[in-house]
Amino acid sequence: MITQPLVLGIESSCDETGVGIVRGTELLTNTVSSSMDEHVRFGGVIPEIASRAHLEAFVPTLQAALDDAGVTLADLDAIAVTAGPGLSGALMVGVSAAKALAVATGTPLYAINHLVAHVGVGILGGTFPDGLPSNLGALLVSGGHTEILRVGDLAHDVELLGSTIDDAAGEAYDKTARILGLGYPGGPAIDRLARDGDPTAIRFPRGLSQPKYMGTAEAPGPHRYDWSFSGLKTAVARSVEQYETAGLELPVADIAASFQEAVVDIITSKAVLACREHGITNLLLGGGVAANRRLRELTAERCAAAGITLTVPAPALCTDNGAMVAALGAQIVMRGAQPSGIAFGTDPSLPVTTIALPRS
Repeated sequence: MITQPLVLGIESSCDETGVGIVRGTELLTNTVSSSMDEHVRFGGVIPEIASRAHLEAFVPTLQAALDDAGVTLADLDAIAVTAGPGLSGALMVGVSAAKALAVATGTPLYAINHLVAHVGVGILGGTFPDGLPSNLGALLVSGGHTEILRVGDLAHDVELLGSTIDDAAGEAYDKTARILGLGYPGGPAIDRLARDGDPTAIRFPRGLSQPKYMGTAEAPGPHRYDWSFSGLKTAVARSVEQYETAGLELPVADIAASFQEAVVDIITSKAVLACREHGITNLLLGGGVAANRRLRELTAERCAAAGITLTVPAPALCTDNGAMVAALGAQIVMRGAQPSGIAFGTDPSLPVTTIALPRS
């Protein structure tokens, strides 16, 4: 069993081509190439464009990562790659590249879960200096995912407690920004504008918060820890229509602030509820939307009130990156798990309970 494996991680689930290298729990490099600028004119990620961008960016990103870490492919003990969830075509590019490298170098290959990898960053960059704590949960908020997880053991025991049943929070931001004419990506634009708005100006709905969905701790409803943001987007559109029909000036800042408050209010309240009812006393906040000012503020406030210790990794480790893939891969290698081989396929809907794909 290798105690401090040198692992190369490859991430290509959406629009970031990420290559990271770790030695055990030490981060050597986190190199990312984003195709976000190519999607701006479309107002969202276009899968075909993302896939082609990965093809163009992979080799230069890999070489930059190897140079930055001062290692060669021959030095590697293992390669880890995101096999899902994510965009099918984008995943295929990263997985194909990883398989080619594994075959060419004879290096063991591990196919791992993108969502669990977001928790893996907790072992890097001094995020948790003494290792992942016990009673750990993870709140992942991004353009494609919104989940609350219970992490018993990073390598083999992760449970999904709740998730979005439609749009992810990041998608809701992008769609609302489009309605308000703010462009893409919507998250940063709305967060900036919301600073000048009144978050109480409009009471937008908090999806799945009604008693029939919530139930009680003794008799949980069908969506006690789940989220829904599609209705919120519709409510924003109707609000804009009402102002325009009445010939009134659109209070864009107030709408942005009220929308953002609705999103972070329901995310944080349900996440903290899930933590309290599952004995979670440490919470990691990850994903691209973790950079949102109001989300961080309210999560910290409500965690403190509930006696939960909140940890937010460095911004570069919150967004999709290869370092998180390498970190989880290293943990799996150190547990002595068998490689996945090269016969596995991608799984755009890979469940969080499947941390790594077994050899097929």
